[in-house]
Amino acid sequence: MEYLIGFVIALFIALTGVGAGTITVPILVLFLRVPAPVAVGIGLMFATAVKLILVPAQIARRNVAWRTLGYMLLGGAPGVILGSLFLQHLVTAGSANTLNAILGAILVGTASWQIFYSFRPMRRNPEARDRSPLLSWLMFPVGAEVGFSSAGAGALGSAALLSLTALAPAQVVGTDIAFGFIVSLIGSGAHWFSHASNPQLLIRLITGGAAGAIGGTLLSTRIPRRPLRFVLWVWLLILGGQFLFNSFHVWAATR
Repeated sequence: MEYLIGFVIALFIALTGVGAGTITVPILVLFLRVPAPVAVGIGLMFATAVKLILVPAQIARRNVAWRTLGYMLLGGAPGVILGSLFLQHLVTAGSANTLNAILGAILVGTASWQIFYSFRPMRRNPEARDRSPLLSWLMFPVGAEVGFSSAGAGALGSAALLSLTALAPAQVVGTDIAFGFIVSLIGSGAHWFSHASNPQLLIRLITGGAAGAIGGTLLSTRIPRRPLRFVLWVWLLILGGQFLFNSFHVWAATR
């Protein structure tokens, strides 16, 4: 089952561009009953492994804007470390239900924004003023969200790049994938040396995910991305609502 889950997640990442952590964490928590802190750590490590397959292709196609990526990492790198530390604080304090509620809220918010954003065309504005330095400030909370929930880099990074730069759509995708890879690598290191590791599950997911990433890359030019993204975000919105419902149910039972 874990091999199949890894394959399907990586396939949809390659086909839609949706971040690995955004998909992985709710599936692990709701379907495999993995504790949320462990699921976040696995989501970051799995995202790193999958994007390690995808990043070289983006670099070879010259789709990574290195200067813009540098600005993103100035804020995203320290943010992901802070987010990881905050997650460890909640775990130490025994606030598991609070953690699940926050994860649900993040998922609902991200999915809602992406459903709204999916109706906007992804176009380059050649007359737009390059405001790349602002990315350093905006990517700090995005990095913190990645460190805390393993979600957000792909969803929010693309929106910021489209708004603040004049990059072509292919460069937006390539730069965002590279950013997601690096912050996931930093975050996975922070989680690996804490409580959030399950090497056996991670290896099974990566084994299936490698095949899914390769297959999705080969199919990505033949399958339309926008309809798949829309359906996936609707499904993730429902999963986020399930997180919130479960957390409210637990909270009500303890009153």
